[in-house]
Amino acid sequence: MSQGTDSPDPADPPGPTGEAAAAPPRSAGASGRAAAEIAAGYAFTGPALHLGALLWDGTCLPERQIRIPLSMLNRHGLVAGATGTGKTKTLQLIAEQLSAHGVPVFLADIKGDVSGITAPGAADGRTAARAAQVGQEWKAAGCPGEFYSLGGIGPGIPVRATVTAFGPVLMSKVLQLNRTQEQSLGLIFHYADSKGLELIDLKDLRAVVAFLVSDKGKSELKGIGGLSTVTAGVILRALTAFERQGATEFFGEPEFDTAELLRTAADGRGVVSVLELPAVQDKPQLFSTFLMWLLADLYGGLPEVGDLEKPRLVFFFDEAHLLFNGASKAFLESVTQTVRLIRSKGIGVFFVTQTPKDVPADVLAQLGNRVQHALRAFTPDDAKALRATVKTFPRSAYDLEETLTGLGTGEAVITVLSETGAPTPVAATRLRAPQSLMAPVGADALERAVTSSPLYARYAEPVDRESAYEKITAEQAAAEAEAEAAAAAEESRKRAAEEGKAGKAARGAPEAEPSLVQQVVGSGLFRSLARSIGTQLGREISRSVFGTARRRR
Repeated sequence: MSQGTDSPDPADPPGPTGEAAAAPPRSAGASGRAAAEIAAGYAFTGPALHLGALLWDGTCLPERQIRIPLSMLNRHGLVAGATGTGKTKTLQLIAEQLSAHGVPVFLADIKGDVSGITAPGAADGRTAARAAQVGQEWKAAGCPGEFYSLGGIGPGIPVRATVTAFGPVLMSKVLQLNRTQEQSLGLIFHYADSKGLELIDLKDLRAVVAFLVSDKGKSELKGIGGLSTVTAGVILRALTAFERQGATEFFGEPEFDTAELLRTAADGRGVVSVLELPAVQDKPQLFSTFLMWLLADLYGGLPEVGDLEKPRLVFFFDEAHLLFNGASKAFLESVTQTVRLIRSKGIGVFFVTQTPKDVPADVLAQLGNRVQHALRAFTPDDAKALRATVKTFPRSAYDLEETLTGLGTGEAVITVLSETGAPTPVAATRLRAPQSLMAPVGADALERAVTSSPLYARYAEPVDRESAYEKITAEQAAAEAEAEAAAAAEESRKRAAEEGKAGKAARGAPEAEPSLVQQVVGSGLFRSLARSIGTQLGREISRSVFGTARRRR
Protein backbone atom coordinates (compact mmCIF):
# COMPACT_ATOMS: atom_id res chain seq x y z
CA MET A 1 0.00 0.00 0.00
CA SER A 2 3.03 2.23 -0.14
CA GLN A 3 2.91 5.18 -2.52
CA GLY A 4 6.57 5.77 -3.24
CA THR A 5 9.77 6.51 -1.44
CA ASP A 6 8.51 9.66 0.24
CA SER A 7 5.15 8.25 1.22
CA PRO A 8 5.50 4.78 2.73
CA ASP A 9 2.67 2.90 4.33
CA PRO A 10 2.32 3.66 8.06
CA ALA A 11 1.26 0.07 8.48
CA ASP A 12 4.75 -1.12 7.55
CA PRO A 13 6.58 -2.78 10.45
CA PRO A 14 9.15 -0.93 12.59
CA GLY A 15 12.83 -0.86 11.77
CA PRO A 16 15.00 -3.96 11.54
CA THR A 17 15.63 -4.12 15.28
CA GLY A 18 11.92 -4.16 16.08
CA GLU A 19 12.78 -1.83 18.95
CA ALA A 20 11.06 1.43 18.02
CA ALA A 21 11.48 4.37 20.35
CA ALA A 22 13.85 2.61 22.74
CA ALA A 23 14.35 4.07 26.24
CA PRO A 24 16.76 3.29 29.07
CA PRO A 25 15.86 0.18 31.10
CA ARG A 26 13.75 0.87 34.18
CA SER A 27 11.57 -1.08 36.59
CA ALA A 28 8.11 -2.12 35.48
CA GLY A 29 6.52 0.19 38.03
CA ALA A 30 8.61 3.20 37.07
CA SER A 31 8.09 2.45 33.40
CA GLY A 32 4.33 2.26 33.85
CA ARG A 33 4.23 5.51 35.78
CA ALA A 34 6.30 7.32 33.15
CA ALA A 35 4.05 6.07 30.36
CA ALA A 36 0.95 7.07 32.33
CA GLU A 37 2.33 10.57 32.92
CA ILE A 38 3.04 11.05 29.22
CA ALA A 39 -0.39 9.77 28.21
CA ALA A 40 -2.09 12.00 30.78
CA GLY A 41 -0.73 15.00 28.90
CA TYR A 42 -2.91 13.99 25.94
CA ALA A 43 -6.17 13.38 27.85
CA PHE A 44 -8.06 16.37 26.48
CA THR A 45 -11.68 17.18 27.30
CA GLY A 46 -12.65 18.77 23.98
CA PRO A 47 -12.67 17.41 20.42
CA ALA A 48 -9.29 16.07 19.30
CA LEU A 49 -7.67 14.23 16.41
CA HIS A 50 -6.30 10.76 17.11
CA LEU A 51 -2.72 10.35 15.96
CA GLY A 52 -1.77 6.94 17.38
CA ALA A 53 -0.67 4.96 20.40
CA LEU A 54 2.22 5.65 22.77
CA LEU A 55 5.50 3.78 22.29
CA TRP A 56 7.44 3.13 25.48
CA ASP A 57 10.34 0.77 26.13
CA GLY A 58 9.90 -0.65 22.63
CA THR A 59 6.26 -1.55 23.27
CA CYS A 60 3.16 -0.07 21.66
CA LEU A 61 0.49 0.75 24.28
CA PRO A 62 -2.89 0.98 22.52
CA GLU A 63 -4.64 2.15 25.69
CA ARG A 64 -2.34 5.22 25.79
CA GLN A 65 -3.70 7.36 22.97
CA ILE A 66 -1.81 10.37 21.58
CA ARG A 67 -4.06 13.14 20.28
CA ILE A 68 -4.04 16.79 19.25
CA PRO A 69 -6.79 19.24 20.32
CA LEU A 70 -8.90 20.48 17.42
CA SER A 71 -8.89 24.00 18.87
CA MET A 72 -5.07 24.13 18.79
CA LEU A 73 -4.62 23.42 15.11
CA ASN A 74 -4.59 27.14 14.31
CA ARG A 75 -1.35 27.33 16.35
CA HIS A 76 0.40 25.82 13.34
CA GLY A 77 2.66 22.82 13.13
CA LEU A 78 5.60 21.00 11.61
CA VAL A 79 5.72 17.52 10.12
CA ALA A 80 9.33 16.52 9.49
CA GLY A 81 11.40 13.43 8.82
CA ALA A 82 13.78 11.77 6.43
CA THR A 83 12.66 10.58 3.02
CA GLY A 84 10.54 7.45 3.25
CA THR A 85 9.49 7.75 6.90
CA GLY A 86 5.77 8.36 6.34
CA LYS A 87 5.26 12.13 6.27
CA THR A 88 2.73 11.98 3.45
CA LYS A 89 0.61 9.41 5.30
CA THR A 90 0.68 11.63 8.38
CA LEU A 91 -0.72 14.50 6.31
CA GLN A 92 -3.43 12.18 5.03
CA LEU A 93 -4.28 10.96 8.54
CA ILE A 94 -4.62 14.48 9.93
CA ALA A 95 -6.42 15.87 6.85
CA GLU A 96 -9.14 13.23 6.75
CA GLN A 97 -9.93 13.69 10.45
CA LEU A 98 -10.10 17.46 10.02
CA SER A 99 -12.55 16.95 7.16
CA ALA A 100 -14.67 14.67 9.35
CA HIS A 101 -14.82 17.45 11.96
CA GLY A 102 -16.07 19.94 9.36
CA VAL A 103 -12.74 21.70 8.81
CA PRO A 104 -11.69 22.44 5.19
CA VAL A 105 -8.15 21.40 4.27
CA PHE A 106 -5.71 22.53 1.60
CA LEU A 107 -2.75 20.37 0.66
CA ALA A 108 -0.28 20.26 -2.21
CA ASP A 109 0.18 16.95 -4.02
CA ILE A 110 3.69 17.26 -5.37
CA LYS A 111 4.28 13.62 -6.36
CA GLY A 112 0.69 12.83 -7.33
CA ASP A 113 0.10 10.35 -4.50
CA VAL A 114 -2.38 12.24 -2.29
CA SER A 115 -5.38 12.19 -4.62
CA GLY A 116 -6.51 8.95 -2.99
CA ILE A 117 -7.75 10.95 0.01
CA THR A 118 -11.06 11.35 -1.83
CA ALA A 119 -11.57 7.58 -2.16
CA PRO A 120 -12.17 4.90 0.52
CA GLY A 121 -9.08 2.95 1.53
CA ALA A 122 -8.47 -0.71 0.76
CA ALA A 123 -8.41 -3.13 3.70
CA ASP A 124 -5.52 -5.58 3.81
CA GLY A 125 -3.50 -7.49 6.35
CA ARG A 126 -1.00 -4.75 7.11
CA THR A 127 -3.72 -2.17 7.69
CA ALA A 128 -5.58 -4.56 9.99
CA ALA A 129 -2.37 -5.30 11.90
CA ARG A 130 -1.58 -1.61 12.35
CA ALA A 131 -5.13 -0.87 13.50
CA ALA A 132 -4.91 -3.65 16.10
CA GLN A 133 -1.52 -2.41 17.36
CA VAL A 134 -2.72 1.15 17.95
CA GLY A 135 -6.31 0.48 19.09
CA GLN A 136 -7.89 1.92 15.95
CA GLU A 137 -11.37 1.02 14.70
CA TRP A 138 -10.43 1.24 11.04
CA LYS A 139 -13.18 1.81 8.48
CA ALA A 140 -12.60 2.71 4.85
CA ALA A 141 -13.77 6.25 4.08
CA GLY A 142 -12.95 8.94 1.51
CA CYS A 143 -13.27 12.72 1.87
CA PRO A 144 -15.14 15.27 -0.24
CA GLY A 145 -12.56 16.96 -2.40
CA GLU A 146 -11.64 19.31 -5.23
CA PHE A 147 -8.60 19.00 -7.47
CA TYR A 148 -6.74 22.06 -8.72
CA SER A 149 -3.75 22.72 -10.96
CA LEU A 150 -1.51 25.74 -11.48
CA GLY A 151 -2.76 27.53 -14.57
CA GLY A 152 -4.41 24.38 -15.87
CA ILE A 153 -1.11 22.55 -16.39
CA GLY A 154 -1.94 18.97 -15.49
CA PRO A 155 -5.28 17.64 -14.25
CA GLY A 156 -7.29 20.00 -12.10
CA ILE A 157 -9.35 23.18 -12.02
CA PRO A 158 -6.98 25.98 -13.14
CA VAL A 159 -5.69 28.25 -10.38
CA ARG A 160 -4.48 31.60 -11.70
CA ALA A 161 -3.38 34.85 -10.11
CA THR A 162 -2.98 38.30 -11.61
CA VAL A 163 0.48 39.82 -11.51
CA THR A 164 -0.92 42.74 -9.50
CA ALA A 165 -2.32 40.38 -6.89
CA PHE A 166 0.90 38.37 -6.79
CA GLY A 167 2.83 41.51 -5.83
CA PRO A 168 6.48 42.58 -6.14
CA VAL A 169 7.89 40.59 -3.23
CA LEU A 170 6.63 37.20 -4.40
CA MET A 171 7.38 38.07 -8.02
CA SER A 172 10.95 38.95 -7.07
CA LYS A 173 11.23 35.55 -5.41
CA VAL A 174 10.22 33.60 -8.50
CA LEU A 175 12.33 35.84 -10.77
CA GLN A 176 15.32 35.36 -8.44
CA LEU A 177 16.02 39.09 -8.22
CA ASN A 178 18.48 40.60 -5.74
CA ARG A 179 17.55 43.22 -3.17
CA THR A 180 18.18 46.23 -5.45
CA GLN A 181 16.22 44.67 -8.30
CA GLU A 182 13.41 43.77 -5.91
CA GLN A 183 13.17 47.39 -4.81
CA SER A 184 13.06 48.54 -8.43
CA LEU A 185 10.28 46.04 -9.15
CA GLY A 186 8.41 47.52 -6.21
CA LEU A 187 8.62 50.96 -7.87
CA ILE A 188 7.28 49.47 -11.10
CA PHE A 189 4.27 48.02 -9.29
CA HIS A 190 3.76 51.34 -7.49
CA TYR A 191 3.72 53.21 -10.77
CA ALA A 192 1.26 50.77 -12.34
CA ASP A 193 -1.05 50.99 -9.32
CA SER A 194 -0.99 54.79 -9.26
CA LYS A 195 -1.69 55.08 -13.00
CA GLY A 196 -4.50 52.50 -13.06
CA LEU A 197 -2.47 50.11 -15.22
CA GLU A 198 -3.71 46.66 -14.32
CA LEU A 199 -0.98 44.02 -14.34
CA ILE A 200 -3.00 40.93 -15.17
CA ASP A 201 -0.45 38.77 -16.95
CA LEU A 202 3.28 38.79 -17.66
CA LYS A 203 3.00 40.76 -20.90
CA ASP A 204 1.44 43.59 -18.87
CA LEU A 205 4.45 43.68 -16.56
CA ARG A 206 6.82 43.51 -19.50
CA ALA A 207 5.02 46.42 -21.21
CA VAL A 208 5.25 48.65 -18.13
CA VAL A 209 8.96 47.89 -17.61
CA ALA A 210 9.73 48.65 -21.26
CA PHE A 211 7.71 51.88 -21.14
CA LEU A 212 9.50 53.17 -18.03
CA VAL A 213 12.89 53.02 -19.77
CA SER A 214 11.60 54.44 -23.07
CA ASP A 215 12.22 58.08 -24.09
CA LYS A 216 8.68 58.99 -23.13
CA GLY A 217 8.46 57.06 -19.88
CA LYS A 218 11.92 57.35 -18.31
CA SER A 219 10.99 60.55 -16.47
CA GLU A 220 7.96 58.97 -14.75
CA LEU A 221 9.95 57.49 -11.83
CA LYS A 222 12.67 60.13 -11.69
CA GLY A 223 11.26 61.75 -8.57
CA ILE A 224 11.25 58.49 -6.57
CA GLY A 225 14.54 56.94 -7.58
CA GLY A 226 14.08 56.06 -11.22
CA LEU A 227 14.62 52.79 -13.03
CA SER A 228 17.99 52.13 -14.58
CA THR A 229 18.16 50.51 -17.99
CA VAL A 230 20.51 47.87 -16.53
CA THR A 231 18.00 46.82 -13.85
CA ALA A 232 15.16 46.92 -16.35
CA GLY A 233 17.21 44.66 -18.61
CA VAL A 234 17.75 42.17 -15.79
CA ILE A 235 14.02 42.11 -15.01
CA LEU A 236 13.06 41.70 -18.68
CA ARG A 237 15.55 38.84 -19.13
CA ALA A 238 14.26 37.18 -15.97
CA LEU A 239 10.70 37.49 -17.29
CA THR A 240 11.79 35.88 -20.56
CA ALA A 241 13.37 32.95 -18.74
CA PHE A 242 10.31 32.68 -16.51
CA GLU A 243 8.00 32.55 -19.52
CA ARG A 244 10.13 29.83 -21.12
CA GLN A 245 9.46 27.70 -18.05
CA GLY A 246 5.76 27.83 -18.87
CA ALA A 247 4.90 30.45 -16.25
CA THR A 248 2.69 32.37 -18.68
CA GLU A 249 -0.14 29.97 -17.84
CA PHE A 250 -0.10 30.80 -14.12
CA PHE A 251 -0.86 34.50 -14.46
CA GLY A 252 -4.13 35.82 -15.79
CA GLU A 253 -7.86 35.76 -15.30
CA PRO A 254 -10.24 34.56 -14.06
CA GLU A 255 -8.26 34.93 -10.87
CA PHE A 256 -8.84 32.19 -8.33
CA ASP A 257 -10.92 33.22 -5.32
CA THR A 258 -9.16 31.70 -2.32
CA ALA A 259 -12.49 31.70 -0.44
CA GLU A 260 -13.23 28.55 -2.48
CA LEU A 261 -10.84 26.76 -0.12
CA LEU A 262 -13.13 27.41 2.86
CA ARG A 263 -16.07 25.35 1.66
CA THR A 264 -17.78 22.45 3.39
CA ALA A 265 -19.78 19.66 1.75
CA ALA A 266 -23.56 19.26 2.04
CA ASP A 267 -23.09 16.72 4.86
CA GLY A 268 -21.01 19.20 6.89
CA ARG A 269 -17.60 17.64 6.23
CA GLY A 270 -14.77 19.93 5.21
CA VAL A 271 -13.78 19.91 1.55
CA VAL A 272 -10.20 18.75 0.98
CA SER A 273 -8.65 20.93 -1.76
CA VAL A 274 -5.77 19.11 -3.45
CA LEU A 275 -3.41 21.13 -5.65
CA GLU A 276 -2.00 18.67 -8.19
CA LEU A 277 1.63 19.58 -8.87
CA PRO A 278 3.29 16.60 -10.59
CA ALA A 279 3.29 18.45 -13.93
CA VAL A 280 5.28 21.35 -12.43
CA GLN A 281 7.35 19.55 -9.82
CA ASP A 282 10.47 20.52 -11.77
CA LYS A 283 9.66 24.19 -10.97
CA PRO A 284 9.79 24.08 -7.16
CA GLN A 285 10.51 27.76 -6.66
CA LEU A 286 7.43 28.67 -8.66
CA PHE A 287 4.91 26.38 -7.00
CA SER A 288 6.24 26.98 -3.48
CA THR A 289 5.95 30.74 -3.98
CA PHE A 290 2.50 30.29 -5.50
CA LEU A 291 1.42 28.41 -2.37
CA MET A 292 2.62 31.39 -0.36
CA TRP A 293 0.45 33.66 -2.50
CA LEU A 294 -2.60 31.53 -1.70
CA LEU A 295 -1.85 31.82 2.01
CA ALA A 296 -1.15 35.56 1.84
CA ASP A 297 -4.35 36.14 -0.12
CA LEU A 298 -6.34 34.26 2.51
CA TYR A 299 -4.73 36.37 5.20
CA GLY A 300 -5.62 39.60 3.42
CA GLY A 301 -9.24 38.64 2.78
CA LEU A 302 -10.41 37.12 6.05
CA PRO A 303 -11.69 38.93 9.15
CA GLU A 304 -10.20 38.59 12.61
CA VAL A 305 -11.94 35.83 14.58
CA GLY A 306 -9.57 35.07 17.44
CA ASP A 307 -9.45 31.59 18.93
CA LEU A 308 -12.18 29.26 17.69
CA GLU A 309 -13.35 25.81 18.75
CA LYS A 310 -12.00 24.58 15.43
CA PRO A 311 -10.00 26.28 12.66
CA ARG A 312 -11.62 27.65 9.52
CA LEU A 313 -8.96 26.01 7.35
CA VAL A 314 -5.76 24.03 7.79
CA PHE A 315 -3.13 24.61 5.11
CA PHE A 316 -0.39 22.00 4.56
CA PHE A 317 2.77 23.46 3.02
CA ASP A 318 4.67 20.47 1.62
CA GLU A 319 8.37 20.62 0.63
CA ALA A 320 8.63 23.77 2.76
CA HIS A 321 12.39 24.04 2.36
CA LEU A 322 11.85 25.04 -1.28
CA LEU A 323 10.01 28.14 -0.12
CA PHE A 324 12.92 29.44 1.92
CA ASN A 325 15.89 28.54 -0.32
CA GLY A 326 17.54 31.74 -1.51
CA ALA A 327 14.75 33.90 -0.08
CA SER A 328 15.31 37.63 0.39
CA LYS A 329 15.00 39.32 3.76
CA ALA A 330 11.76 41.00 2.67
CA PHE A 331 10.31 37.66 1.62
CA LEU A 332 11.23 35.96 4.91
CA GLU A 333 9.76 38.86 6.87
CA SER A 334 6.52 38.54 4.90
CA VAL A 335 6.30 34.80 5.55
CA THR A 336 7.02 35.25 9.25
CA GLN A 337 4.43 37.98 9.63
CA THR A 338 1.79 36.02 7.73
CA VAL A 339 2.31 32.88 9.79
CA ARG A 340 2.31 34.84 13.04
CA LEU A 341 -0.87 36.80 12.32
CA ILE A 342 -2.98 34.40 10.29
CA ARG A 343 -3.75 32.39 13.43
CA SER A 344 -6.19 35.10 14.46
CA LYS A 345 -7.99 34.60 11.13
CA GLY A 346 -8.71 31.00 12.08
CA ILE A 347 -6.14 29.48 9.70
CA GLY A 348 -3.69 26.78 10.74
CA VAL A 349 -0.50 26.20 8.74
CA PHE A 350 1.57 23.00 8.80
CA PHE A 351 4.98 23.03 7.17
CA VAL A 352 6.23 19.68 5.88
CA THR A 353 9.93 19.15 5.31
CA GLN A 354 12.85 16.89 6.21
CA THR A 355 14.38 18.63 9.22
CA PRO A 356 13.36 21.58 11.40
CA LYS A 357 16.49 23.45 10.28
CA ASP A 358 14.87 23.80 6.84
CA VAL A 359 12.50 26.35 8.37
CA PRO A 360 13.83 29.77 9.51
CA ALA A 361 14.00 30.16 13.28
CA ASP A 362 11.45 33.01 13.37
CA VAL A 363 8.94 30.84 11.52
CA LEU A 364 9.79 27.68 13.49
CA ALA A 365 9.07 29.54 16.72
CA GLN A 366 5.43 29.96 15.59
CA LEU A 367 4.86 26.22 15.09
CA GLY A 368 3.28 24.84 18.28
CA ASN A 369 2.55 21.27 17.11
CA ARG A 370 5.34 18.89 16.12
CA VAL A 371 5.30 15.49 14.44
CA GLN A 372 8.89 14.39 13.92
CA HIS A 373 9.44 11.20 11.95
CA ALA A 374 12.73 9.31 11.91
CA LEU A 375 16.00 11.04 11.10
CA ARG A 376 19.13 9.38 9.76
CA ALA A 377 22.67 10.01 10.96
CA PHE A 378 24.79 8.53 8.19
CA THR A 379 27.06 11.57 7.76
CA PRO A 380 28.54 14.26 10.04
CA ASP A 381 26.01 16.73 8.63
CA ASP A 382 23.20 14.29 9.44
CA ALA A 383 24.48 13.94 13.00
CA LYS A 384 24.62 17.71 13.37
CA ALA A 385 21.05 18.06 12.08
CA LEU A 386 19.93 15.35 14.50
CA ARG A 387 21.43 17.16 17.49
CA ALA A 388 19.88 20.44 16.34
CA THR A 389 16.46 18.76 16.05
CA VAL A 390 16.69 17.33 19.56
CA LYS A 391 17.33 20.82 20.94
CA THR A 392 14.03 22.04 19.51
CA PHE A 393 12.00 19.66 21.71
CA PRO A 394 11.01 20.16 25.37
CA ARG A 395 12.86 18.13 28.00
CA SER A 396 11.92 14.51 27.61
CA ALA A 397 12.00 11.14 29.38
CA TYR A 398 13.33 9.71 26.11
CA ASP A 399 16.88 9.67 24.81
CA LEU A 400 15.73 11.58 21.76
CA GLU A 401 18.87 11.09 19.66
CA GLU A 402 18.51 7.33 20.03
CA THR A 403 14.73 7.43 19.67
CA LEU A 404 14.68 9.54 16.51
CA THR A 405 17.15 7.27 14.73
CA GLY A 406 15.33 4.13 15.88
CA LEU A 407 11.81 5.02 14.79
CA GLY A 408 10.21 2.77 12.19
CA THR A 409 8.10 3.74 9.22
CA GLY A 410 4.84 5.31 10.34
CA GLU A 411 6.21 6.22 13.77
CA ALA A 412 7.06 9.68 15.09
CA VAL A 413 8.01 11.73 18.12
CA ILE A 414 5.16 14.10 18.94
CA THR A 415 4.54 17.13 21.10
CA VAL A 416 1.54 19.44 20.67
CA LEU A 417 -0.09 22.32 22.47
CA SER A 418 -2.63 21.29 25.08
CA GLU A 419 -6.01 22.97 25.42
CA THR A 420 -4.40 25.46 27.82
CA GLY A 421 -1.64 26.28 25.31
CA ALA A 422 1.14 24.45 27.20
CA PRO A 423 3.36 21.92 25.38
CA THR A 424 2.48 18.30 26.00
CA PRO A 425 5.12 15.75 27.07
CA VAL A 426 7.19 14.35 24.24
CA ALA A 427 5.61 11.07 23.10
CA ALA A 428 7.03 8.49 20.73
CA THR A 429 4.01 7.30 18.81
CA ARG A 430 3.00 4.54 16.41
CA LEU A 431 0.65 6.35 14.07
CA ARG A 432 -2.76 5.22 12.89
CA ALA A 433 -3.38 4.20 9.28
CA PRO A 434 -5.37 6.60 7.09
CA GLN A 435 -8.88 5.40 6.25
CA SER A 436 -8.77 6.86 2.74
CA LEU A 437 -6.94 5.30 -0.20
CA MET A 438 -3.17 5.29 0.29
CA ALA A 439 -2.51 5.45 -3.45
CA PRO A 440 -3.41 7.80 -6.31
CA VAL A 441 -6.88 7.62 -7.82
CA GLY A 442 -7.01 6.64 -11.48
CA ALA A 443 -6.52 9.27 -14.17
CA ASP A 444 -10.06 8.79 -15.49
CA ALA A 445 -11.59 9.17 -12.03
CA LEU A 446 -9.51 12.30 -11.44
CA GLU A 447 -10.62 13.81 -14.75
CA ARG A 448 -14.29 13.08 -13.99
CA ALA A 449 -13.97 14.70 -10.57
CA VAL A 450 -12.48 17.83 -12.14
CA THR A 451 -14.92 18.30 -15.00
CA SER A 452 -17.99 17.53 -12.88
CA SER A 453 -17.09 20.20 -10.31
CA PRO A 454 -19.26 23.34 -10.33
CA LEU A 455 -16.02 25.35 -10.15
CA TYR A 456 -14.72 24.01 -13.44
CA ALA A 457 -16.96 26.19 -15.61
CA ARG A 458 -15.99 29.23 -13.54
CA TYR A 459 -12.22 28.90 -13.92
CA ALA A 460 -11.52 26.60 -16.87
CA GLU A 461 -11.28 29.13 -19.70
CA PRO A 462 -8.77 32.02 -19.52
CA VAL A 463 -9.96 35.59 -20.15
CA ASP A 464 -7.74 38.28 -21.69
CA ARG A 465 -9.34 41.70 -21.14
CA GLU A 466 -7.87 45.17 -21.59
CA SER A 467 -5.04 45.84 -19.17
CA ALA A 468 -1.65 47.58 -19.02
CA TYR A 469 -0.31 46.02 -22.24
CA GLU A 470 -3.32 47.06 -24.32
CA LYS A 471 -3.46 50.55 -22.78
CA ILE A 472 0.23 51.26 -23.32
CA THR A 473 0.13 49.81 -26.83
CA ALA A 474 -2.94 51.92 -27.70
CA GLU A 475 -1.31 55.06 -26.28
CA GLN A 476 1.87 54.45 -28.24
CA ALA A 477 -0.14 53.85 -31.44
CA ALA A 478 -2.10 57.06 -30.85
CA ALA A 479 1.11 59.00 -30.25
CA GLU A 480 2.62 57.61 -33.46
CA ALA A 481 -0.54 58.47 -35.42
CA GLU A 482 -0.51 61.98 -33.96
CA ALA A 483 3.13 62.43 -34.92
CA GLU A 484 2.44 61.18 -38.45
CA ALA A 485 -0.56 63.53 -38.75
CA ALA A 486 1.52 66.47 -37.54
CA ALA A 487 4.26 65.63 -40.02
CA ALA A 488 1.72 65.35 -42.84
CA ALA A 489 0.16 68.70 -41.87
CA GLU A 490 3.56 70.36 -41.85
CA GLU A 491 4.37 68.88 -45.25
CA SER A 492 1.01 70.09 -46.58
CA ARG A 493 1.64 73.58 -45.18
CA LYS A 494 5.04 73.74 -46.87
CA ARG A 495 3.62 72.51 -50.15
CA ALA A 496 0.79 75.09 -50.03
CA ALA A 497 3.29 77.84 -49.32
CA GLU A 498 5.43 76.79 -52.24
CA GLU A 499 2.39 76.59 -54.53
CA GLY A 500 1.32 80.05 -53.37
CA LYS A 501 4.70 81.48 -54.28
CA ALA A 502 4.57 79.83 -57.68
CA GLY A 503 1.05 81.12 -58.35
CA LYS A 504 2.02 84.65 -57.42
CA ALA A 505 4.94 84.54 -59.80
CA ALA A 506 2.71 83.21 -62.59
CA ARG A 507 0.15 86.00 -62.10
CA GLY A 508 2.88 88.63 -62.46
CA ALA A 509 3.95 87.29 -65.92
CA PRO A 510 2.35 88.60 -69.24
CA GLU A 511 -0.59 86.50 -70.39
CA ALA A 512 0.21 84.36 -73.48
CA GLU A 513 -2.09 83.35 -76.31
CA PRO A 514 -3.79 79.99 -75.66
CA SER A 515 -2.09 77.13 -77.38
CA LEU A 516 -3.84 74.47 -79.41
CA VAL A 517 -3.74 72.05 -76.45
CA GLN A 518 -5.20 74.66 -74.13
CA GLN A 519 -7.95 75.36 -76.63
CA VAL A 520 -8.81 71.63 -76.82
CA VAL A 521 -8.75 71.27 -73.01
CA GLY A 522 -11.02 74.25 -72.64
CA SER A 523 -13.62 72.89 -75.01
CA GLY A 524 -16.97 71.63 -73.66
CA LEU A 525 -16.40 68.11 -75.03
CA PHE A 526 -13.09 67.75 -73.17
CA ARG A 527 -14.58 69.03 -69.90
CA SER A 528 -17.39 66.44 -70.15
CA LEU A 529 -14.90 63.66 -70.76
CA ALA A 530 -12.74 64.85 -67.81
CA ARG A 531 -15.72 64.78 -65.46
CA SER A 532 -16.41 61.19 -66.46
CA ILE A 533 -12.79 60.12 -65.85
CA GLY A 534 -12.67 62.05 -62.55
CA THR A 535 -15.73 60.18 -61.31
CA GLN A 536 -14.03 56.84 -62.01
CA LEU A 537 -10.80 57.98 -60.29
CA GLY A 538 -12.78 59.10 -57.26
CA ARG A 539 -14.40 55.68 -56.95
CA GLU A 540 -11.03 53.97 -57.22
CA ILE A 541 -9.57 56.15 -54.43
CA SER A 542 -12.60 55.52 -52.24
CA ARG A 543 -12.31 51.79 -52.70
CA SER A 544 -8.63 51.96 -51.86
CA VAL A 545 -9.32 53.87 -48.64
CA PHE A 546 -11.98 51.40 -47.49
CA GLY A 547 -10.08 48.33 -48.67
CA THR A 548 -12.10 47.19 -51.64
CA ALA A 549 -9.39 47.95 -54.16
CA ARG A 550 -6.94 45.57 -52.51
CA ARG A 551 -9.44 42.78 -52.96
CA ARG A 552 -9.37 43.48 -56.74
CA ARG A 553 -5.61 43.11 -56.76
